Amino acid sequence: MDENLPMFAIAIASELAGMHPQTLRQYDRMGLVSPKRTAGQSRRYTMRDVVQLREIARLGGEGVSLEGIRRVLDLENHVAALQARVRELETALADELLHRPGRRVFAAGESGDVIPLRAGTRARKNTQVVIWRPQNH
Repeated sequence: MDENLPMFAIAIASELAGMHPQTLRQYDRMGLVSPKRTAGQSRRYTMRDVVQLREIARLGGEGVSLEGIRRVLDLENHVAALQARVRELETALADELLHRPGRRVFAAGESGDVIPLRAGTRARKNTQVVIWRPQNH
């Protein structure tokens, strides 16, 4: 089941969250939980909304103010969005690595420096002849 699918009317969402429907309306006005709207402007709650409503009830039961709850929810939503973005970027990177191999070609120079190369080319080899003669002491 998609947790972001708006499918619960306010009566069902309030029952699932263990709250009065008027409380859900108040939280909507305050911006704590903002359900989607149908064409007729009826509220439709997602499973994620219901989970947030339960979290509001839990935090409120622990004595956290509504402003504190708003901040906690904002931070949790921000973290969830960042985690989704990280997953998206990881997928894009994996896709890039799988479907475009050989795009990052390099060689090491004599002093250990990195020499970038175009795909299909080779590093130039040093073909100088060096004669070594031991020193006599």
